[in-house]
Amino acid sequence: MNVAFSTPHNRKMTLILLTICGLLAIAAVVEGIEDNLPGILLAFLAATAFVLAFVHPLRTAKKFMLLILTSVLGFVLYTILNIILDTAAHDPATSSALQNLMQSAAVNAFSIIIIMICAAAFMVGAIGSVVTFIRSRRKPT
Repeated sequence: MNVAFSTPHNRKMTLILLTICGLLAIAAVVEGIEDNLPGILLAFLAATAFVLAFVHPLRTAKKFMLLILTSVLGFVLYTILNIILDTAAHDPATSSALQNLMQSAAVNAFSIIIIMICAAAFMVGAIGSVVTFIRSRRKPT
């Protein structure tokens, strides 16, 4: 993440991408993402801009492969956490306050954000690794 703010050009590009992310997120909220394809696409583009804001300075396929691995690991850990929380939410021994918290709209929004960021990171990592691999093969040594 330090590389994204290391030079004035990288800092400027990071801020531009974060601004685009914010604008797309606002547009997705205004459009609505519940069973609405344009809203879902806007939210996914916002997540992609967020990921790109921090990985745009990467120049090796190995780093993009690490991004793919991290996104898959994050998705697996999220799935495990979601199963545990869902089990606790449906357990009759759990207090009603905790059940209400785990079934709130904020938890649902947080879940959607995590899913979108993992999917966007996987896509950016896959495309970035292919592009950097092709670029490295074209360079004469």
